Amino acid sequence: MKIAVIGGTGLIGSQVVENLNAAGHEAVPHSKSTGVDIISGRGLDEAVAGADVVVNLTNSPTFDEASPAFFQTSMDNLLASAHKGGVGHFVILSIVGVDQVPELDYYRAKVLQEKILAAGPIPYSIVRATQFMEFMDAVLSWTAEGDTVRLPATPIQPIAAKDVANAVAEVAAGAPLNGIRNIAGPETFTLDELGRITLTHKGDDRTVVTDPTAGMFAAVKGDVLTDKNAHLAPTRYSDWLS
Repeated sequence: MKIAVIGGTGLIGSQVVENLNAAGHEAVPHSKSTGVDIISGRGLDEAVAGADVVVNLTNSPTFDEASPAFFQTSMDNLLASAHKGGVGHFVILSIVGVDQVPELDYYRAKVLQEKILAAGPIPYSIVRATQFMEFMDAVLSWTAEGDTVRLPATPIQPIAAKDVANAVAEVAAGAPLNGIRNIAGPETFTLDELGRITLTHKGDDRTVVTDPTAGMFAAVKGDVLTDKNAHLAPTRYSDWLS
């Protein structure tokens, strides 16, 4: 199949392209660097022309109140071009539990993206992943002050980016789900515990203080970002760290 991967040069997209091409498909990466602008629409018709599948892995440049407008405009443009081009399957990557955290602007924006896709004219698949292992350094930086990092005890089930890419490529090469597939890492941690494990491994002597009000994940209630019934990926956090 010919598969247009929008956002195909990023962390997940580049690996999705590699996986699909290794499996014998023709996966083509598209991004601003290749002349495709999903907000203005420049280059979109050409990018999806003749594609059997479109995989949209683009992301909002901010996590704030501007993010819904990004997903509204980008999805409207992408779906219009894909429908005009006769695309038969449209895939996006979302977040496990995304509809359970309405307090976060970015999560509401991702729910909007899912709804736009589901209401659109093209058979679709939504892959919802848990938090990426690769994002842990960023999470630690958000609430770091001197020798202390404050983190809530939010349960998370981290997944390696390579496992996310494998799952997205598998879904893209298959029949449309017209629904959602949850994928997750094999282990659940609290975020503060994961912070301590990460700093210890790095030889970083900062202290993690459990603070239920600290950072973005303080808005999460309960264990909605985990899913024991998800398709479990193989990579454990300790193996990823090493």
